[in-house]
Amino acid sequence: MTKQTQKQNKRMKLAQVLHMNGGLGKSSYASNSLVQRKVISITKPIIEEAMTEFYTRMLPSPHTISIADLGCSCGPNTLLVAAELVKIIVKLRQKLDREPPPEFQIHLNDLPGNDFNSIFRYLLPMFREELREEIGGGEEAGRRCFVSGVPGSFYGRLFPTKSLHFVHSSYSLMWLSKVPEGVKMNKENIYIASTSPQNVINAYYEQFQRDFSSFLICRSEEVIGGGRMVLTFLGRKSASARSKECCYIWELLSLALKQLVLEGVIEKEKLHSFHIPQYTPSPTEVKAEVEKEGSFTVNRLEVSEITWASCGNDFHLPELVASGNEYNVAKCMRSVAEPLLIEHFGESVIDRLFEKYREIIFDRMSREETKFFNVTISMTRRE
Repeated sequence: MTKQTQKQNKRMKLAQVLHMNGGLGKSSYASNSLVQRKVISITKPIIEEAMTEFYTRMLPSPHTISIADLGCSCGPNTLLVAAELVKIIVKLRQKLDREPPPEFQIHLNDLPGNDFNSIFRYLLPMFREELREEIGGGEEAGRRCFVSGVPGSFYGRLFPTKSLHFVHSSYSLMWLSKVPEGVKMNKENIYIASTSPQNVINAYYEQFQRDFSSFLICRSEEVIGGGRMVLTFLGRKSASARSKECCYIWELLSLALKQLVLEGVIEKEKLHSFHIPQYTPSPTEVKAEVEKEGSFTVNRLEVSEITWASCGNDFHLPELVASGNEYNVAKCMRSVAEPLLIEHFGESVIDRLFEKYREIIFDRMSREETKFFNVTISMTRRE
C-alpha cells in the first residue's frame, strides 16, 4: 500500500467517525448542545444583518433563496438558523412590498456519519410547525421551504456553481479534514498544549490553512456574486496557539487519559498516538486566509466569549437534569468527542474516562473562570 493510499484511507476513516453522538439519549449531541445554541444566539445580530443587506440589495428579488448550513449536526440547533433566516426574509418582503413571496431551498450538510434520520424524522416537522405559528400562512408557510440533506465534507464541492445565496456554519470549521502530519512528538498531549513543540503547532496551523483555503475556494464557486457567508469558529482571541483560551478543555481530557494509563486501563502507546483533528484559530488567522483566497470581502470580524458553565441544562427535559455545571461540561464534551475516543481506545473505557474528566473539570471550575472563545466572520462574495 502506497503512502498516498494510506493517507486517503486515514482521511476516509476520520470522515466516518468524526461526528457528534446521534440519537436523543443522555450522551447525545442533541441533549448536550446548549453552548452551541447560545453561541448562535450571540451571533444572531450578525446573521440578521448579513441576510437583511443581501435581500435588500438583491434586485430583482430571487424567486428561490438557497441557504446552506454547513456542519449542521443533529439536535435542537440544526434548523435554528434556517428558521431565523426564513423569518427575516418574510418580514423584509412584507416591508418592501415585494411579490411574489420567495421559496426557500435549505441544504443541511454534514459528514455521512451525521444522524440525518433524526433530522428528518423529528426536527423537520417541528421546524415547519414553528414557521406556521410565527409567520402565519397556514400550511403554505411550510410548503415554501424545501429541505434537503447533503452528506459530504465541506472541504470539497457540495453544490452546483453559483447556486447558493447564503452560507452559514457554526462550531464546525475548527475541525480539520485530518490529523496533521508531524504531530507524533506531541506524545501525551492529545491537542496543542502549553508543552507542545513549535513544529507541532506549525503542523496544526498549516493543516488549518490548507483546509480553510479549500473551503473558501469551493464556496467561491458555489455562492453567487453578492451572496453572503457567516462563519463561527471555536477559536481564541490570543495570538498564541498555546493559549488556555483554546487548549484548556483538551488538556484536561489529556489528564484524564493519563490517569487511566497510570491505572493500566489504557496503554501508554495508545495515548501517544491519539490526536484531536482540530485547530482553534485567532481572528487574524481567519481573516488572513479569507484575504489570501480573495473571493470574499470581509464585512465583520468579531470575538465573543461564553463560560463553560453555560453548558448547563436549559432544555427543560426531565431526563437531562444534571447535578452540576461540571457534569454538563463533561457531557457536552462527551457528545462531541466520544466517537473519536471509541474508535481509538474502545468503548469499554469511556464511562471511566468521563468520570475522571468530570472530577478534573469540577476542580478547575471551582478555582478559576473558564471560557470558550468564538471567532465570527461575515463576508460577501465579490461580484
